[in-house]
Amino acid sequence: MNESKPATPSIPGTPPTPDERTWGMIAHLAAFAGLVVPVGNIIAPLVIWLARRDTSAFVAGEAKEALNFNISVALAALVCGLLTLVSVGVLLGLALFIAWLSMTIIAAIKASEGIGYRYPVSLRLVK
Repeated sequence: MNESKPATPSIPGTPPTPDERTWGMIAHLAAFAGLVVPVGNIIAPLVIWLARRDTSAFVAGEAKEALNFNISVALAALVCGLLTLVSVGVLLGLALFIAWLSMTIIAAIKASEGIGYRYPVSLRLVK
């Protein structure tokens, strides 16, 4: 029989494996699910974090960072939505979308290189 071994947790301080780098990148890119499914930008990184947090410190850190960032963006989008009542919300919403898109892509690239990425503006709600 061909039994698969359970994944062993990564050793802190060692460089991430190619598989870990791929999952770290997917954790950031999963935020694009929010373009298709409402709150998918929060649910997708959450699922990856819950599924991989015990097997890889690198993937857990990247997924948690993506989750925190996307929660922060969702809260900012709500504020922009309220500010559309005074017309400034549309411009702020556009700026927020461009910032979200560019930072998500940068984070995915860094994760694929095996470099942990911290978003410059993010609430750290999930510890």
